[in-house]
Amino acid sequence: MNHEETRVRLKNWLPAVACGAALALGAAACGEDDEAGANSGNDGETAVLAGAIRIDGSSTVAPLSEPLGELFNEENPDVNVTVGTSGTGGGFEKFCAGETDISDASRPIEAEEERACAEGGVEYEELVVANDGLTVVVNPENPISCVSVEQLAQIYGPKATARNWSEIKGLDAEFDAELEIFSPGSDSGTFDYFTEAINGEEGAQRSQGVNVVGEDDNATVTGVAGSEGGIGYFGYSFYAENQDRLKALEIRNPETGECVAPSPETVQSGEYAPLGRQLYIYPSAQALERPEVRAFVSFYLENVNSVAERAGFIPLTEEQLEASREKLARLAG
Repeated sequence: MNHEETRVRLKNWLPAVACGAALALGAAACGEDDEAGANSGNDGETAVLAGAIRIDGSSTVAPLSEPLGELFNEENPDVNVTVGTSGTGGGFEKFCAGETDISDASRPIEAEEERACAEGGVEYEELVVANDGLTVVVNPENPISCVSVEQLAQIYGPKATARNWSEIKGLDAEFDAELEIFSPGSDSGTFDYFTEAINGEEGAQRSQGVNVVGEDDNATVTGVAGSEGGIGYFGYSFYAENQDRLKALEIRNPETGECVAPSPETVQSGEYAPLGRQLYIYPSAQALERPEVRAFVSFYLENVNSVAERAGFIPLTEEQLEASREKLARLAG
């Protein structure tokens, strides 16, 4: 299933989701007045939300933000929500320069980006919106079932020179096939997370023999599916959409030694280590001064778990969701 099919399925399943959302930060829903601060005319009718909401950042989070933006637009047709995919790093550059209202991120904001936001006068809050299992995928013909962090480092590490699967030490099966390695670009939060978890240093990865696909995760799907020795990595939702074309490798947990497959259960339990992670949105305090942005972010949190499950993401726990709601309330004043 591709993202267009996912979007259509979500729209068919959730046609009136805004009526059930608790827009507690000053937005009005389903024709009722909201005492929290929505503007109303003298006749008592609720003011119509209008404006543009600009989102950019992680290509991993975009397939979650896009359907939520479209569903919000269905209930608020005068609000235009746009979602870009310049990568987590690229998204923060725009966000800290005041060019966007919300930044999608597949890793927490870094110190250098925090300084850029401070210099730009951009205040923000980090809201967890989903869990993710960064998934290592291979061609279905590959007989390997489980790999360790050390074996992945033999493929992706900055000093790695392997050109064939047979050169990787200690694999659970013999496989004589040329390695066809795929990787996101350096602006990707997925790239940052993977390189730190596997290679021990963020951004450290071999430069020779790697097909860098930038923010186009579908290029990894096509490349790995079309190459017997292909290997790549991306967020769990991309694997979930393409599991008929790809095989997910189990990852050997460094603490228990057990081989663990990526799944909602193993990510939420912490068993899928070290590639289990959280996904984020960062709304700015300045943007939240606008009622349409407050309404959208509240709508996002109220509906994200329902949409996440159907889009192949791993939902938040109730504790995670409550923490994000509390952060949003503080940031919105």
